[in-house]
Amino acid sequence: MLRRTFSRSLIALSLGLTFGQAAVAQTYPSRPITMVVPWGAGGGTDATARIVAAMMEKEMGQPVNVVNRTGGNGVVGHSAIASAPADGYTLGMITVEISMMHWAGLTDLKPTNYTPLALMNIDPAAVTVRADSPYKTVNDLLAAIKANPGKFKASGTGQGGIWHLALAGMLKDQKMELSAAPWVPSNGAAPAMNDLAAGGIEFVTCSLPESRALIDAGKARPLTIMANQPSGLYPNVPTLKTATGSNWAIGAWRGIAGPKGLPADVQAKLGAVLKKIYDSPDYQGFMQQRGFGVVYADAKGFEQFMAKGDSDMGTVMKSLGLAK
Repeated sequence: MLRRTFSRSLIALSLGLTFGQAAVAQTYPSRPITMVVPWGAGGGTDATARIVAAMMEKEMGQPVNVVNRTGGNGVVGHSAIASAPADGYTLGMITVEISMMHWAGLTDLKPTNYTPLALMNIDPAAVTVRADSPYKTVNDLLAAIKANPGKFKASGTGQGGIWHLALAGMLKDQKMELSAAPWVPSNGAAPAMNDLAAGGIEFVTCSLPESRALIDAGKARPLTIMANQPSGLYPNVPTLKTATGSNWAIGAWRGIAGPKGLPADVQAKLGAVLKKIYDSPDYQGFMQQRGFGVVYADAKGFEQFMAKGDSDMGTVMKSLGLAK
């Protein structure tokens, strides 16, 4: 009798735990979520993260607080995402730099340190100068750099970041050393564009949506886009291939991820919410209005996308002398 009573107790306890765990899963999220952005306020990553966070709040019924964790050329913010508890309450917008930083020797973090949830956006690099710059075309600028190596400073992100790589590839394609246009590290495109307007640098290689505010204000002028086709935002800006014959093309991607090991039920809920957000007229309209490229991949597709990108970036960075 005692053994039978003990067995019943174990069954009851087991059932209680099972139902209790199911109840917890069904109530996620039961408190506010933090969305970490590794780059500064005002840039493309920040803008994309904030629209996603605002729409997640409506879908999930809890506040989603965006926190900018800048520093270390993106390492600080990406580390904060990877090292957070894997409970779904700290997520982040990881960027293309996660497939680059470890090649540059800045961190041991790789795409495999995260739980990928959804790829949300890709934007190509561009070259933008001040509105009063004497250089009217990218060929004018490249000729001036070649004639005065070391004089023209550029920026757009941290040392070894995607926009730095954009510059390096363009210069290499034009048979110039990377030192021909010294890089000034910044915590994102917004501070780089402000530095451009203030005269601290000569050009920026961030995406066109990120430089749009100063372009539309008449303070900056785009010269080229490093893509296979013109931008829908500024269709009259020539591609680098059209302007110079170069095949160099590169862009930045952004996606939502959590720490490695997120519970499967949390992954499933977040994945469904992010797909609904991506498909919504509000998200599509927001991104189109700002000229951001909209590209989606689910968790598995995002994982495969990052794996290929990581391998490709290693090859390119080694060829440019940017890998350790």
